[in-house]
Amino acid sequence: MDTSDPDIQFDADGVCNHCAAYDDRVSTFLRTDASGRKEVERIVALMKKEGEGKDYDCAIGLSGGVDSSYAAYIAVKEFGLRPLAVHVDGGWNSELAVKNIENIVSKLGIDLYTEVIDWEEMKDLQVAFLKSGVANQDVPQDHAFFAALYREATRQKLRFVISGGNFVTEAIMPFEWAYDAMDLTHLRAIHKRFGARKLSSYPQVNPIMYYLVYPYVKRMEVVRLLNYVEYNKAQAIRTLEDELGFRYYGGKHFESRFTKWQQLHYRPTRFGYDERRAYLATLVLSGQMTRDEALDEISRSGFQSGELERETAYVCDKLGLSRKEMDDIMASPTKTFRDYPSQYAFLLFRIRLKRIVNRLDIQFKSK
Repeated sequence: MDTSDPDIQFDADGVCNHCAAYDDRVSTFLRTDASGRKEVERIVALMKKEGEGKDYDCAIGLSGGVDSSYAAYIAVKEFGLRPLAVHVDGGWNSELAVKNIENIVSKLGIDLYTEVIDWEEMKDLQVAFLKSGVANQDVPQDHAFFAALYREATRQKLRFVISGGNFVTEAIMPFEWAYDAMDLTHLRAIHKRFGARKLSSYPQVNPIMYYLVYPYVKRMEVVRLLNYVEYNKAQAIRTLEDELGFRYYGGKHFESRFTKWQQLHYRPTRFGYDERRAYLATLVLSGQMTRDEALDEISRSGFQSGELERETAYVCDKLGLSRKEMDDIMASPTKTFRDYPSQYAFLLFRIRLKRIVNRLDIQFKSK
């Protein structure tokens, strides 16, 4: 990490706040010891009990990336669960992602529900976000993914949702780099200003519903299985390759062609930061990569020769933008989420409250 994160701080020993936070929170989020195993077995037993008389024990969001794919593998192979795989097609799946998902559900013997987002609505929303000048261009995809996942889990009357989210590969992400995709006020404000068509079928959920109603009223629980096992990303890829015919994309979230383009080109060009820093730094902290290896990887562009031009042309064509329109967007002034209406105050309160609760939980466990 470097000062492309505007909120980074270093102590007298040159240790940044991300490292300090990782060390402070590792005992809370990583539960790979005997007590963690006991806890996850209790959760799995509860999932199976809740699944009695139903077709599924739980739902699992399946993007086709390494984390969600390995979470599905662990759920079935290690814990004997019967998950319903929920995939949301936002229009940007690579051919490889489609093939990986087909192999995963086929070889694990699980059902797949795919929500296909209306492309004209998605396209209009994504062009609106590009015109808005904000950093997190994945909001349209990410919001739809989570909204559709929870909606399907609710429809199936499933209390548990397995997430591929984990602490050893994604503990770091500066707030300024990736503002919360669940802020529906923010999404709607940008679309109202720059969009051209109504979002009639696009899946939507507001933060209060997502962060309060689902977990506390509907009693839905998100289970991050990868925090309870010894999760080594390189080993996980080898396992997926050997047993499920998986093929790696070469980067985190690269199963989406748009995400790859905006991660390797849009954000570095417009905002001067490389999102890969956060993912690689987390792998360094979790001992899966040395700092020198991470610096070597970050020194490379991430695109093969000629690939940037091809991918930019693909994005322009798919979004119905001329190259001049895209060049104008890339040259326009940048903005932050603060330049548009949002529920930032609520989300900030939630983050602070969660930190207090985590601290109290750590203190309680230490007694």
